[in-house]
Amino acid sequence: MRYSILLSFGPTRPEQVVPFANLVKWTAAERLWQGQGMVLESHHLMTWLAGLGIRVPAGFGVSLMPFRSPYQAAVEARSVALATGHPVVAGFGPGSASIQTGLLGRPYPSQLTACREYVQAVRGLLTGRPVELSGAYHNLAANLLPTPAPPVSVGLGVLRPKMAALAGAVADVAITWMGSAEYVGGTLIPAIRGAERDLPEPAKVTAIVPVALSGPDRDVTALATAACGSHAQLPHYRDTLRRAGIEVSGERTGADAMRLVDGGVFLYGTVDEIHKRLDEYRDAGVDEVVLNATGVGLAHGPRAAARDLLEILTAIPGEARTKGEP
Repeated sequence: MRYSILLSFGPTRPEQVVPFANLVKWTAAERLWQGQGMVLESHHLMTWLAGLGIRVPAGFGVSLMPFRSPYQAAVEARSVALATGHPVVAGFGPGSASIQTGLLGRPYPSQLTACREYVQAVRGLLTGRPVELSGAYHNLAANLLPTPAPPVSVGLGVLRPKMAALAGAVADVAITWMGSAEYVGGTLIPAIRGAERDLPEPAKVTAIVPVALSGPDRDVTALATAACGSHAQLPHYRDTLRRAGIEVSGERTGADAMRLVDGGVFLYGTVDEIHKRLDEYRDAGVDEVVLNATGVGLAHGPRAAARDLLEILTAIPGEARTKGEP
């Protein structure tokens, strides 16, 4: 299993990202992941770093489909691969119903159809061949200008079994979020592996996992709330958690936060305790785990988040410290 890191805060200046990119350069971290950039655009940050001379593999998990057309998505992902000189994982998701309504005028009547069309369009464009698509949500007749570039893997954000099956059918990577190792291994991965797939290689599984080291200045309830509270308020996340046996009120309470800790969604403890819980993802069949210290970043600042990530990465078992090693 490979280890990567998620940018643990929303930067307002690009230089704030440098310490996290350097963690990827200097440690066993495979890739620097970002979610949807709401202040500084995520792809622009990676090309800014590349221009500074800090070129590291990038992952986007996930970029929200309503923000960009499939063509623009393919251009941006390939641009990052060209600028960094490294392979890219470009993950996409439909976003919440409120985001879809705000940007598109209404939610997608079928989330699965919209995602299928989007992923297939982006994957097709990245092959360099012309793409003709007349779909329910996306229409396209175009191709990217051909140029040699590092590969871009197209991912799909996965919360529930139907989206997991779709990722298993059409995506290169299935990207899970707020899923315990038990839920990922027992529910999502069987759906991914059971899908009918025409692509030559099976879909890889990347799990983005919220983590925080314990300490005398740490409040686990506050950290779990900061990391996961806003997501747990949304209906589709509450339904996902319910499927995993975790009932939350969606009211951003301390009780909800502790249910996420007790349910294995938010990992809190010493370095050794964190690694024991991360090993459960390996045992579940996850190919890559992305350490998400957002709770620490929001509660204690980016430096504290970077220190947590460094301690966890430094303690990776010796045989797994080589980048790219399974």
